Order: sequence, then C-alpha cells, then structure tokens
Amino acid sequence: MTPNGNSGTSGTSLVIGATGTTGSRTAAQLIAAGHRVKAAGRRATPLPGAEPVRFDWYDPSTFGGALDGADRAYLVPPVGDPDPAAVMVPFLREARAAGVRRAVLLSSSAIPEGGPAVGVVHRALPGLFEQWAVLRPSWFMQNFTGTHAHADSIRDDGVIRTAAGTGRVGFVDADDIAAVAVRALTDDRAPNADLILTGPEALSHDDVARIVARVTGRPVVHHPLTYEDMRDRLAAAIPHEFAAMLASMDRAIAEGAEDRTTDTVQRLTGRPPNPFRVVAERELART
Repeated sequence: MTPNGNSGTSGTSLVIGATGTTGSRTAAQLIAAGHRVKAAGRRATPLPGAEPVRFDWYDPSTFGGALDGADRAYLVPPVGDPDPAAVMVPFLREARAAGVRRAVLLSSSAIPEGGPAVGVVHRALPGLFEQWAVLRPSWFMQNFTGTHAHADSIRDDGVIRTAAGTGRVGFVDADDIAAVAVRALTDDRAPNADLILTGPEALSHDDVARIVARVTGRPVVHHPLTYEDMRDRLAAAIPHEFAAMLASMDRAIAEGAEDRTTDTVQRLTGRPPNPFRVVAERELART
C-alpha cells in the first residue's frame, strides 16, 4: 500500500498512445502489476500481455472497438494539434457512455486548466468523469535520451538548442510519469486532482549538457537561441502556431516558470523520483 491507497482495483485500462514515451511505460507497468490492458495506437501493435487495438483520434470509427470492455483510460493527446479538444471531448463523451468510469489525462506543467491546447480538455474532464486525474509533468528527461529533437541534436552535433536561457526545469523521468499514471488508474480512490510532476532537482540546459557530456564522454553544449529563432527553427518542421507555442514555453522557462520541484511522485508512488544523472546513465551508453 502507498499513501494513496491500494492498487488492487480490478478492471481494464485502455492506454491510448501505447507505443509512445509515457503510454508504452504505463502499459508495461500495468501489465507487470497484473492489470488488464488494451494497448491502443494508430496501428494495433502487439504488446506482450496486452490486447492490441487500433485507435486514431481523427477516425471516430476506431473509438467503439477501443472502448469495448474498458472501464478506465489513459489519454495521450494527439501530437502537434493546437486544438485537441475538438477530437478529444467527443471521444470522452463516448467513453463515458460506453462505461469508462475513470480517465487520466496527460497534459503539461506549462499548460494550466483552461489554457491553450490540452488545457481545454483539462477543464472539461471533471465534468465528464467522477473519477479522474490530470498529470502535468515537467519536461521529459527522455527529451535528451530518446527520439526528441534535443536527443537528435546531441547525437548529431553535440548541441542542445533552446530559447530557455539559464532558466531551470524540474525535468522528470517518463518512468516516474508512468508510475504515477498507474496509481491514478488503479488505486481504490482516484486522485481527482491536477498533479504537477517533476524530478528531484531543477536543472538548466547547461546543467543537462554537462551531465550528458560526463555520462557519454562526448562534448555537449547548450546553444541559446532567441524566441524568434527558436520559433522559426521549429516552424520548418511543424505548424507555425504550434511552433510559436513551443517557443513561448522556452521563453517562459527563461523567465523562471518551470523552476520548481514537487513531491507528487513520492506521494503517489511511495518512492522518490529519479534524478537526471541516473536516467542518463541508464539510457545513454558511453562511447
């Protein structure tokens, strides 16, 4: 038992985005704990111990099959959509009608309830479900170790490019996000709360570069950009509106908006969150 209660609640969890950074980890941790999982994605990708189902936010014909038999859902919004509520809220209404009792939404520490993009879904969630949680993690540690643009630029150029200046961030391990998601989905009592998730320390991108360099044995530096340069760089690959929103999040970091840590991971899982050095050593091989 953790401080938040038992985790033996039976049921079937629909995990949307089950091949993604947090969805794959949430599905794996649910399965390891003995829970039934429907692993949903645009392709019905086999996942040991889970039922694969096809799901596409933009194809309502996939909703019914994904929801069949599920009584709780982990919701990863469509990537890059500046108005995810347009597709998510109709799905959530259908989910409630289909028997989903508990919904756990992945949002962001940078987006408050009622804010842009997924903030609109956040505001709608408590009115649709009596049991719910909104996970608002800080920026992922895996941005520097996985398939994110930062990780790519580290591997290719030994550079991290941001408009965050010397601002600090409580970067969080995706494994810890998944651990909180599992508790929020399966504990006897739903959190019914907005949960800001961070790691144990706030780091600047210069700090991150130094840690990655020490772990990999390769030179890595942080190259600060202006807001405009960051926006335009992102807009070469994603819609301009979304690029502007991401660049503005960097600017907010520079102004101190993410310079914080919380005890949420410890409180809900019963263990402290992983520090960035541990994650870097786990996921980055020294070359």
